[in-house]
Amino acid sequence: MAKYLDIFTDYGFKKIFGEEANKDILIDFLNALLPISSPIANLTFKNTEKLGRMPVDRKAIYDIYCENERGEKFIVELQKNKQDYFKERTIYYSTFPISEQAQKGKWLFDLKAVYCIGLLDFKFSDYANANEKREVVHRITLKDQNGRQFYDKLTYIYLEMPNFKKTVKQLETRLDKWLYFIKNLEDFQTIPKIFKNEVVFVEAMEKAELSKMNDRDRFLYEASLKVYRDSIAIVETARNEGLREGAAIKEKYAEEKAMERVLEMAINCLKDGLSITKTAKLTGLAEDEVRKIKL
Repeated sequence: MAKYLDIFTDYGFKKIFGEEANKDILIDFLNALLPISSPIANLTFKNTEKLGRMPVDRKAIYDIYCENERGEKFIVELQKNKQDYFKERTIYYSTFPISEQAQKGKWLFDLKAVYCIGLLDFKFSDYANANEKREVVHRITLKDQNGRQFYDKLTYIYLEMPNFKKTVKQLETRLDKWLYFIKNLEDFQTIPKIFKNEVVFVEAMEKAELSKMNDRDRFLYEASLKVYRDSIAIVETARNEGLREGAAIKEKYAEEKAMERVLEMAINCLKDGLSITKTAKLTGLAEDEVRKIKL
């Protein structure tokens, strides 16, 4: 039986990273992840539901939305299953913390940086080479056609967790430790030695310990875990059905191509002057089928 919660559930993700009481955990994680010159000292959690500026605009609901002491914005999202237009959705989400910075009156468009971070429980597939397919951290910024930085205040970071395969002995950086923690938390039975002297990780594991949850929190976690497992089952079922349908289509296509070759052979036999009976014997077609062939 698991001792710690599954961080890939909505409840588990927000329990570890999204609570005001332990925002030092999120700060430590972001400082390990983000390419910023000055570490984050403090965070303020903001409303996770953002509305469009017009009534007809769609709204965005984030998992975690916060701001640091410099006014920089951070969206942190857990994405369990691959879906169409996932990247487009991320870009759409990033427009809200940009547009909300607009000020009335005289304003010179001095925007604060926006970081969109996605913790992905699936693998991207649109990479050019094998090395890219094995990468865990993907950082995307706006650059021109020569690879020069065009704008450095909008950054998208995707963590492709299925690609993280490091063991304890292979951990080198602070980010390595966080990725190892996220990937393996549910499987821990005690605090690993590598984390025992790390206050932030000890705190995170205490928050994640199932036996310390009250009845309400345990109920919410179990409900979130069920949703997570159901989503995996739905995706797996859809994949298997797709494979079966694909196999059936392939088989049907093969049969159609085989019939085309047989009919082509029958036409050639008839053109060469063979009788209907001989053509039927050579091709395996019934004589009535041969008679229907139009030359």
